[in-house]
Amino acid sequence: MINIEGRNPVIEALKAGRKIEKILLLDSAHGEAIDTIYQLSKKENLKIEKVSKNQLDNISNSHSHQGVIAIAEKLKYWNLDDLISHSKEQVEDPVLILLDELKDPHNLGSILRSADAAGAQGVVIPKRRSVGFTPVVAKSSAGAIEYVPVAQVTNMARTIDKLKDEGFWICGADVDTNQTCYQANLKGSLGLVIGSEGSGMRRLVKEKCDFLVKLPMKGHVDSLNASVAAGILIYESLRQRMREE
Repeated sequence: MINIEGRNPVIEALKAGRKIEKILLLDSAHGEAIDTIYQLSKKENLKIEKVSKNQLDNISNSHSHQGVIAIAEKLKYWNLDDLISHSKEQVEDPVLILLDELKDPHNLGSILRSADAAGAQGVVIPKRRSVGFTPVVAKSSAGAIEYVPVAQVTNMARTIDKLKDEGFWICGADVDTNQTCYQANLKGSLGLVIGSEGSGMRRLVKEKCDFLVKLPMKGHVDSLNASVAAGILIYESLRQRMREE
């Protein structure tokens, strides 16, 4: 079992049908979101325990529980082949986000949120040296973790080869290139690769990409937070696709 912490994450877990053992609720909590949690819990005959703030603080992992923690079944990762098949069933030209050793749970949560909002079909992460499903990721995703399929893979370079065989073009985000994301074609079946927070994409992963893009930087800093960069690129791909509709 795992904690789901925060009002929106708990609401979305309830809506998505995640198996929940019980919900711990701050005894003084109130408001529209709390009313919604009560209503959804009643439909599922879920137990709600009223507890003190100290009790919630003691078991919280995100340190931002907003007065509610659900004890729930862990989310399962997708198999890569199943994710590819599922994505192609959803749309003709799917978009998958590949995260190369991203380690910050807030970044993963934010990327899941952007992926869901923009209609991307899934996210791929490595099994090792990468953040996975955690209460902090769930909280940062504002509930999107319930809806965006996430596959864990052993080898990102081989995963890229697999996606190419399945008809995906692979675009890597990298500061050391001349082409901006606004000059590139981000339509079609697309695998968008985002590197780690400190060092970016690993060399072999970068070499596997069909093309690289960067974000134009007009200020004094030379890079953006990984989740911010991912959000911009995801939405640029969406913008280009919407122009064809």
